[in-house]
Amino acid sequence: MTDPTSDSLLSRLARAASPLMPASWRRDIPVVPVVRLSGAIGMSTPFNPGLSLATVSRNLERAFAVKKAPAVALIINSPGGSPVQSHLIFKRIRSLAKEKDKHVFAFVEDVAASGGYMIACAADEIFADPSSVVGSIGVVSAGFGFNRLIDRIGIDRRVHTAGTRKVMLDPFRPERQEDVERLLALQADVHRMFIDLVRERRGAILNGPEEALFSGEFWVGTQAEDLGLIDDLGDLRTVLRTRYGDKVRTPLIAQGGWWPRRVGLGSSQLEAFAPAFGAGVADAALARLEERALWSRYGL
Repeated sequence: MTDPTSDSLLSRLARAASPLMPASWRRDIPVVPVVRLSGAIGMSTPFNPGLSLATVSRNLERAFAVKKAPAVALIINSPGGSPVQSHLIFKRIRSLAKEKDKHVFAFVEDVAASGGYMIACAADEIFADPSSVVGSIGVVSAGFGFNRLIDRIGIDRRVHTAGTRKVMLDPFRPERQEDVERLLALQADVHRMFIDLVRERRGAILNGPEEALFSGEFWVGTQAEDLGLIDDLGDLRTVLRTRYGDKVRTPLIAQGGWWPRRVGLGSSQLEAFAPAFGAGVADAALARLEERALWSRYGL
């Protein structure tokens, strides 16, 4: 049988020692783990990880695994990118939130547009700065046509396929109307999925004509609040202190950067690694140009 006097003494001792403990050990100080989701979505190289389910899933799982945390905060700064990776990240956040029974906050920095806004919709509440760029609920595909250039410089391109549509939208061939119509049909399907997702997550709050909300247009934070695309204006520190008190801890959940030594490469292996290193640099440069073009759409 437990002595109630002993229990009372232990409780008093624990309360007396609590102020001396490190903050991370104390149960009376709320903790809200923070995960930063920054960059273009799906444009990953070894030197520019970007955002994809593979690059963010571990940090998300670590954040939602903090048992005493009442919520998880996401810092989002993304101009969009791959619709598939955006949706996969969205679904993982919602799955973890339901499994761990945690509230999710999203805080927009410079931009949460297109796929970046899709990820923000995984949160139960979305906050932004008055000057943040929010929205762009649409689908875009862009490229170049080089067919006249190769004719001009005398290049004979030879392509052999099994399948009549295998070279659809080939940039080295003249654009065909039936190919464009096929692409637009695919984009319409993806756009409908995006619209349905936003309606499901924000439907009761949205305030504005749908032809504008879902046109691909984007707005600053103050306008996005009026349209119901976000819940309020605010920053992480202020909002979480208001909700959970001035002592709330907001540890950033992050994993280390990439470097060959992290995977145990020795000197001989580094020599073999050199050609891949050069190819990686080239891929990273191209990915960086594509990402720069995405950011520039929003004046950033």
